[in-house]
Formats: sequence, C-alpha cells, structure tokens
Amino acid sequence: MGEATRHSVSVDGHRLSCLDFGGEGRPLLALHGHFDEGRTFAALARDLAPDWRVLALDQRGHGRSERTADYSREGYVGDAAAVLAHFGLTDAVVLGHSLGGINAYQLAARHPDLVRALVVVEIGAVVDGDLSFCLAWPERAPTREAFEDALGDSAYYLAHAIREYPDGWGLTFAPQDMALSQEQANGDHWDDWLSSVCPALLIHGTRSGVLSGRHAEDMVARRPRTQLGELPTGHTVHDTDPVGFAAAVVKFLGGL
Repeated sequence: MGEATRHSVSVDGHRLSCLDFGGEGRPLLALHGHFDEGRTFAALARDLAPDWRVLALDQRGHGRSERTADYSREGYVGDAAAVLAHFGLTDAVVLGHSLGGINAYQLAARHPDLVRALVVVEIGAVVDGDLSFCLAWPERAPTREAFEDALGDSAYYLAHAIREYPDGWGLTFAPQDMALSQEQANGDHWDDWLSSVCPALLIHGTRSGVLSGRHAEDMVARRPRTQLGELPTGHTVHDTDPVGFAAAVVKFLGGL
C-alpha cells in the first residue's frame, strides 16, 4: 500500500477532507472520534490491505475538514453518506470510534442500503459525555513547545492534532466546536442501534471510562447478528493496542 490520496468533498456548502488508502479491495469507511482525524486509521489501513480499501474521513470541524455551525446528528450522518456517494459506494463496511461509532450506527439505521456491516468501537447506545474541559485549552502559542506547555498533561494525547498556522501554533479543531458536538451526540440512541440488521462488531476496552462492560453486553444481547470484542485497553483501543484491534477487525471482516 502506497501513500494515501487526499480527496475534497463538498457537502451543503462546507468542504470535507478524506484520505483514500487505495487498492482494489472492498471498501471500508472509517470515522474517528472527537479531537482526532482520519489519519488515526493509517495503521489499520495497512493491516487490512490489500483485501480492504480504507477511506478515512476527517469529520466536520476536525483535521483538514472545514468548521461548520452544525454539529447535529443529521449533519454528521449526511457527511458520511455524501462521502460514500462521492466514491460511488453503496455497500461499504463502516467502522467508527466513539463519536464516529454513533455516526456509523446511525448511518446504518437511516441509510441501510449504504452499509454492509458495522464495526463500532467504544461507544454506547446511550451517550452522556462532557467535553467542556477542553474549553480551557489555549488557542495559539508562538512555538510548538510553548503550545504544548500551555496544554499541560493534555499535550501527550493531542500531539497528533497540533499544527502551525500563520498566527502561531494551535489545534486542528476548535475546542468550542468539540464541546458543542458532544452535546449534540448525547442522548438515548437505542432505536438507531436496534433498527439496522447488518452484521456488527462492538469493540470494548475493558478499562474504558466511556463504555461499560454491562452496557456493551446489553447492546450485543439486544441486537441480532452482533458480536462483542474486548481488549484490555481504555477508550482509545486502536491507539493503545493497534495489533489486537486490527486482529479483531480482520477476524470479523473475514466472517462476512
């Protein structure tokens, strides 16, 4: 697999950026979580090649995609559907971590013709998160070192999201957008989780503070054709245990 190709997709007046890791394999759309971007799935794309062609979207307000005033459920789901349409795909596996996981299973619920199977990572059917802590993060600093110092302990987790701008160093997202997006993601989404019928894999990090083991088991028990995969990690399963994560995904995809 060579270098990924970056594509620009225009949706309702805003521009989205999507990485295409290429190849002739079957399509898999990957949707990241808050604070992240599509390139977080580069290692997974390498592990799935050549059987799978991974498309990794920078979701609205993240990475190289444009900000928008709309971080609604409808907005995110519409973006994912538009990206699949851009590539002419109607039968993709959709994988999503955290925020991306909600978007993935809501896409399957609302556009079942587009989704062949789901891989949902570390998010529940009921979501109640709070990202207001990120509002204290700085907007700009004159150097990367100064910006990381201002971020404090959070700098370790945000290293991938720090970028140089004309007016200094900052993040690839606006913290106020992230707080709003989380508010819009909160809620009871059981109807969406249960209304799709495609095969699904739910991956749970057993040390996660976001998805509990009991809730994960309930999600699998209540939805037919759903498997549970557990790894000894926290919330960021694909970063903490990339080998185990890829193995779980490969096993699931092999059984489709």
